[in-house]
Amino acid sequence: MTERTPSLSAEQGRAAVLASASLRGVLAAGLGLGSLAVLAMVVWISSPAPDSGPGGALHTAAGIWLLAHGAGLVRTDTLSGTPAPVGVVPLLLTGVLVWLVHRAARDAMEPGEGRTLPSGASAFCLVTAGYLLVATAVALYAKGGPMSARPGSLLFPMAPVVAGGAVSGVWAAAGRPIGPPPAWAPVRLREALARSRFVERADAVLRSAAAGTAVLLGGGALLVAVALVWHEQSVRDSFLRLSGDWAGRAAVLLLALVLVPNAAMWGAAYGMGPGFALGTASTVTPLAFTGRPALPNFPLLAAVPAHGTGTAPNWAAAAVPVAAGVTIAWFTVRRAAPAPGTGETALTAALAALGCGLCAAVLTAAAGGPLGTGALAEFGPVWWLTGAAAVAWTALLGVPGALLLRAWRLRGSGSDGESAEAVEKADAVEKAVAPAAPVVVDATVPGQPGGQPGGERRRRWWPRRRPGGEDAAAGTESGTGPAPGAGSVSAPAPASAPRKEEHAGRDAYDFLPSDPWQERAVEDSPWAPLLAGPETPSARPPEARPTSEPGGSASS
Repeated sequence: MTERTPSLSAEQGRAAVLASASLRGVLAAGLGLGSLAVLAMVVWISSPAPDSGPGGALHTAAGIWLLAHGAGLVRTDTLSGTPAPVGVVPLLLTGVLVWLVHRAARDAMEPGEGRTLPSGASAFCLVTAGYLLVATAVALYAKGGPMSARPGSLLFPMAPVVAGGAVSGVWAAAGRPIGPPPAWAPVRLREALARSRFVERADAVLRSAAAGTAVLLGGGALLVAVALVWHEQSVRDSFLRLSGDWAGRAAVLLLALVLVPNAAMWGAAYGMGPGFALGTASTVTPLAFTGRPALPNFPLLAAVPAHGTGTAPNWAAAAVPVAAGVTIAWFTVRRAAPAPGTGETALTAALAALGCGLCAAVLTAAAGGPLGTGALAEFGPVWWLTGAAAVAWTALLGVPGALLLRAWRLRGSGSDGESAEAVEKADAVEKAVAPAAPVVVDATVPGQPGGQPGGERRRRWWPRRRPGGEDAAAGTESGTGPAPGAGSVSAPAPASAPRKEEHAGRDAYDFLPSDPWQERAVEDSPWAPLLAGPETPSARPPEARPTSEPGGSASS
């Protein structure tokens, strides 16, 4: 449905294109809401003794849809009659709904025959507005049901979640660019970012932070899976006690599936040390399970560790943040670890650790929350403690790990600081930027008839050579190269030796900047000799310029 939205006209004008972008947002919201409504109706129909009518099932689906966007719910049908908040967001369902917004914004930017493309800002605003229009209607509908949304939560965090999905879609349609800054930014700022290698560093930081966050989630999911197998009997009893018919068990299974990412984030928080709260009076960490827990009857909660002091199997959960730190170090070295110095590598790894901590904090804030009043007012990990622990673990392991991996990759460096890989990639870049062309010179060879003034001159061809290369050294030692003072002319050097040594090692991990906004900063970069290409005759040394001979002939 998101790929084949109805076309408003054969050749759409701008107004029709904008209306189509808004319609895509409405369809994305309707598709997610409709899927939840179908599931709720199937469970209600298959239940042998439903406690409400179809209206109750639809109100429940609307409440869950709002909760998946981060909106806080208030449950009114409690045993005590006191309204109870519900703040635990089903993260798997959130991912599906955000993906629908992403697809809608991305498809709105795709070109088509006879179709005018909207700008990125227009597509973002219209898709977001269409989606939030449906969300407002759903919130008004859910207000009369057992679970209503708090009005403030519709503005935050629900609206930023929808906007984030639309931004990612527009960004994907534009080719996922990183930099440059907008055109209205000061020129000096853009030049400073170009000199500081902003694009390369940002790309490396984002990829490394995403990899570290993925490892945290994967490691947390592995901990949960091990705990479920370890407490298999308790999990089975909890699952069977919740419902006696297959329809109820299917509903419990679906609810457990959409909460699997939440459990993975709880496992990651447990492995990093802060752990999670099971009520206001109980905390679970690898060191100890203290307090009196308030445990609802649910299969995932039946897999919590045993009460008391932690043992070696509990401490082994620290392998999760260790793996995340090693992953950040590995991705940092692969993406951006320039050979000239260690500062760039350390800074990139530190920024990636900070990004991983921010992602962990955001996911933790959504994975936990209140499930009621009293003892259930605090449930799950604390977001700021988990984020700080993620930064500490990944920075303390990722920064020195990246430096060690960098040193290991450069272990074959010679005395001049250039590794074999660096020299090979430097040659490839030089051939791509300034292809070697044969240089024609007239040289007088000693010992030949043309070796005396006025003698016969001989045309010699040879390709340009890198200064200090193996070919030049071999030619000098074997005596085949031109002798000094013999009137021969050698090919001009494309770059000085210090500048060559400066950028040759960097090629092992970096690539040539190609963005137009960096052209003004090219002269200050170590790539300037390569970007300049073959030198002009005016830039040649005096002895390499064509000169007139006494006999009237000139060397070419």
